[in-house]
Amino acid sequence: MLGVLGGMGPLASAQFMLRLTLLTPATRDQDHLPAVLWSDPRVPDRTAARLAGGEDPLPWLVRGIRGLEAAGCGAIAIPCNTAHGWYEGMAAATKLPVLHIVDAAAEELARQGIPNGRIGVMGTAGTLAMRLYQERLEGRGYDCIVPDEAEMASLVSPGIALVKANRVAAAYSPLAEAARNLKARGAAAVVLGCTEIPLGIQAGPHAEIGLPLIDTIDALALAALRWSGHLPA
Repeated sequence: MLGVLGGMGPLASAQFMLRLTLLTPATRDQDHLPAVLWSDPRVPDRTAARLAGGEDPLPWLVRGIRGLEAAGCGAIAIPCNTAHGWYEGMAAATKLPVLHIVDAAAEELARQGIPNGRIGVMGTAGTLAMRLYQERLEGRGYDCIVPDEAEMASLVSPGIALVKANRVAAAYSPLAEAARNLKARGAAAVVLGCTEIPLGIQAGPHAEIGLPLIDTIDALALAALRWSGHLPA
């Protein structure tokens, strides 16, 4: 049984559960992966914790892990990129395997025929400041480029906020513009490294952006299905 540590944000967690179901090769209910979603939107803001001295989210994250352990889960997936800034603390708090969303994104890049090279990474200010993608992917041979401060302030952060406010359609324009800017700077693909970003991008004609977009919700769902044996490793 998969444990899903969610609520960061609630819509992204719900989308993860939807995609986990739709990506499963199944013909009946019993073919699907048992899963428990712990959706707790009270977890303190991860970006504020990292950049502005806000409340530490780790105790709340560990509380969710304890609930998933008690439910009998065998592994944990976290459909929130910025929460992975506390990955080591979470992994140390449990004997269960904790799937890493950046590793899942790297596997999806390789699956789409991009094993290395220059790629764009979009995410929250906290995710990019912690270099969660840059450090982990550069070790695999990727050259990561990210939006500049002006693009973060005017495009990416407002787009994420619109999704969190359930204004998903309005998020498409700023997020797509940021992705196109990374393409213009030579990115062969763009990793949508915040689980709100795929929701906003997919609300508009995302194919017109013209390069592979790595949906980290889907990537994490596929990693979970490989863990469970529903897909080949």
